[in-house]
Amino acid sequence: MKQIAILLIATFIVSCTNLNTDTLTQELNTKINQWHKDAASTNFDSYFDFIADDGVFIGTDISERWSKTEFSDFSKTYFDNGKAWSFIPKERNIRFNKNNTIAWFDEVLDTWMGECRSTGVLSLKNKKWELEHYQLSITIDNDLMPQFLDLIKEE
Repeated sequence: MKQIAILLIATFIVSCTNLNTDTLTQELNTKINQWHKDAASTNFDSYFDFIADDGVFIGTDISERWSKTEFSDFSKTYFDNGKAWSFIPKERNIRFNKNNTIAWFDEVLDTWMGECRSTGVLSLKNKKWELEHYQLSITIDNDLMPQFLDLIKEE
């Protein structure tokens, strides 16, 4: 009887953990989707409020490693002119640490540059999820790699 009780408690804990992770995954999918929509609709304040104060944004150019302040200063003109960027998620994977206070994600995006891949790290601070690190990468089909390498050698 004691073994059955332990098994039932363990099953309940696992079920609650999975339910909690599923709920958090939905919550973060909504937040990340909104973040992308904020850029597309040039909602500057909402877009940058999601990024942690010490957050980092890494763009596609080798020179683009921005602090939140640097990135917001650079981006302000685009947002003010109503022409930021539109990244539409096609696929996303999210994982959590054991305490569900840190999340990692990767996603495939439809962008003006074609399909891109991004990765991000979020942390839960004062019951609010913040984007700590985001990296955007342009994807290149393996078959096109020789042509790409030839192209960058010419620079």
